[in-house]
Amino acid sequence: MEKLVLYFKESYEELAHKVTWPSWSNLQSTTILVLVATIIITLVIFLLDTLSQGLMAQVYKFLQAM
Repeated sequence: MEKLVLYFKESYEELAHKVTWPSWSNLQSTTILVLVATIIITLVIFLLDTLSQGLMAQVYKFLQAM
């Protein structure tokens, strides 16, 4: 039990005194960057999925005609 209490005390000390927290403006700009990157990656994956779906439909249509 003592180890657990010591762990929480040391964790609090580190978070309160040793960790460098980002400024509000830095946090906002980083969040916007992550959101924009997520949207771009989502659109790229959607485009690739749509293209592969169309390609596979053509392959299946070709194989059915054989």
